[in-house]
Amino acid sequence: MVEKHKIVIVGGGVAGLDLATQLGRRAPDAFSVTLIDREPSHVWKPMLHTIAAGTQDAEIQGTSYMVHAAAKGFVFHPGEVIAIDRSPRHVRLAPLILHGEETLPARAVQYDSLILAAGSKANDFGTPGVKKHCLTIDSRADAIAFNDRLRARLLKALSERRVLSVAIVGGGATGVELAAELIQIADVVEHFGATGARKQMHVTLIEAGNRILAPFPERISHEAQRSLEALGIVVRTSAKVSSAEPGGLVLGSGEQVAAELKVWAAGVQAPEFCEKIEGLKRTMNHQLSVGPTLVTDDPHIFAIGDCASFTQAGDDRPLPTTAQVAFQQSVYLSKYLLPMIKQRPVPGFRYHDFGSLVALGRYDAYGSLGRVGIFKGGFIRGKIAQLGHALLYRRHQGRIHGMFRGSLIWLLDVLSRRVRPSGRFS
Repeated sequence: MVEKHKIVIVGGGVAGLDLATQLGRRAPDAFSVTLIDREPSHVWKPMLHTIAAGTQDAEIQGTSYMVHAAAKGFVFHPGEVIAIDRSPRHVRLAPLILHGEETLPARAVQYDSLILAAGSKANDFGTPGVKKHCLTIDSRADAIAFNDRLRARLLKALSERRVLSVAIVGGGATGVELAAELIQIADVVEHFGATGARKQMHVTLIEAGNRILAPFPERISHEAQRSLEALGIVVRTSAKVSSAEPGGLVLGSGEQVAAELKVWAAGVQAPEFCEKIEGLKRTMNHQLSVGPTLVTDDPHIFAIGDCASFTQAGDDRPLPTTAQVAFQQSVYLSKYLLPMIKQRPVPGFRYHDFGSLVALGRYDAYGSLGRVGIFKGGFIRGKIAQLGHALLYRRHQGRIHGMFRGSLIWLLDVLSRRVRPSGRFS
């Protein structure tokens, strides 16, 4: 009996779960597909800020890896990757600890072809105090932990009739969208009887650059800032944080920004294990450099999404770390990975910019139409942009669940919003 070729995917995010699903459906008997992730279930990463704020529920929006794997023809291994051994070809996992007990021991998963889709985390750039005093929302667990703390602090502030101050460092899409969602959850709480909750939530957004949403067209940056300020959010640009302290943040100018809750959403850095893989070219942010077929210097290791760095021919900088890039790279590998394993020639990956969208909760949304199509560089806002933002999520659900089941999930979400209170704050 011929042993199956072992395809192992590390990371069950936008790219990793999509790729595992597609390969699980398509892989012939000669291949096996394994997905590794430290979380028990998948949440679409662009939705993490809504879970952190409490406007969405992680349990309702999550997809169990184990259940999904059984349905789609791949194997799921829970665990955190601590190292990649290129010889022998092993992915080493830390012991799995649940409720303080070791559920699974440290172990190794063998691979023939390895796809790293491990995403990224915020980069504190070595800023003093950040690790100790700031929270992040890089993962499902981070978002849930932040929401738990937010609920406790806001309820306490309401009972004591004082202001809860929240500072968000990083004016990218995550920081901007989180700021708006925090105002939305305050409105939800006020709607259910906590009079004055909006006035008792003070949110400051701090960006080191000269404008928020720097990768977006300037018009979107300016419009979004005006909308945030209209919601009562203080937006500080050209303000670099020099340190974090228990009571707030210190800016480079020496000014102190008081904040009871501090969120670090700036910078991008690949997971630490990427830095430790010997013999592979990487960037200063630990991202693995890949070529046109998304393969690293090791022909058995591919990298996609935020943990990969790829510069297309004709471009002067790597592709951005966005869900759109990760998704397109997953689509590429789902089509061409098996031919590459069989050593057949394939075309190189080519990214197509279909535009960018940012949603300010239920209040507003903005988008650009990208560089393709008949409306190149067009600007959209309001309901149309909000619909476009929602459709990106529904497309993701359709890819991993199939269009029929994805449509049913969409219908259930709509019905759930009709019968359940908006927001998770109980």
